[in-house]
Amino acid sequence: MQLHPKDSIAVIFCARRTGSAEADYQVAAAAMSALAAQQPGYLGEDHARSAEGLGITISYWRDDTSAKAWRDHPDHAVIRDQGRDRWYSEYSLHVARVERSYDWQK
Repeated sequence: MQLHPKDSIAVIFCARRTGSAEADYQVAAAAMSALAAQQPGYLGEDHARSAEGLGITISYWRDDTSAKAWRDHPDHAVIRDQGRDRWYSEYSLHVARVERSYDWQK
């Protein structure tokens, strides 16, 4: 976890996977994380997965324009379509502005 500046954009992706083509999913997820990190305005991401299969990825962007550019990136669009067809049984996506951000580490 890392500090994200006030007024940055958080894109919150919550998904439940189908369990099919797991190896392909892992390759695609790693590729998308690496590609997102190369995009202008990218600030980082956080991930979590429950034992029941609910996954949450939050990507952070300098501004809404950067977040929308990632949404519209052609390689991201291809993987998003594959996710709908193969890897996800359901998902939701939320976009929010970061009002405050704090970090603590032991």
